[in-house]
Amino acid sequence: MTPVAYRNNANKYAAVHAESVIDGASPHKLIQMLMSGFLMRVNAAKGGIERGDFQEKSVQISKAVAIVGGLIDGVDTEKGGDIAANLMSLYEYINARLFQASAQNSIEILDEVQGLMREVKQAWDTIPEMYQ
Repeated sequence: MTPVAYRNNANKYAAVHAESVIDGASPHKLIQMLMSGFLMRVNAAKGGIERGDFQEKSVQISKAVAIVGGLIDGVDTEKGGDIAANLMSLYEYINARLFQASAQNSIEILDEVQGLMREVKQAWDTIPEMYQ
């Protein structure tokens, strides 16, 4: 099997596995998965910058922006009050910084948004199961 064929098969398997995990996940778990995916995409974007692979950086930042869009869609501003409003503001800030990081090829900005998301994820991860 050629490396390209192997990679294609591995990607297909990963997609099927991810779909099966998503199908059985609670809304709380889906948010955790989005946040984890965001952190992975930002890491990959930083790697792209470090290697001078700016196409890869752009792809990964675009995916990170899309993930933040999904997180924004999940915020219930009617029920969430101030916490929801603050999350919306934070997510909008993160997206604005992602665009700056892409334009400037800035690992420092990517570190910043990664740190912000990591803090939100750590708080999200501490929510007791009975409230999920």
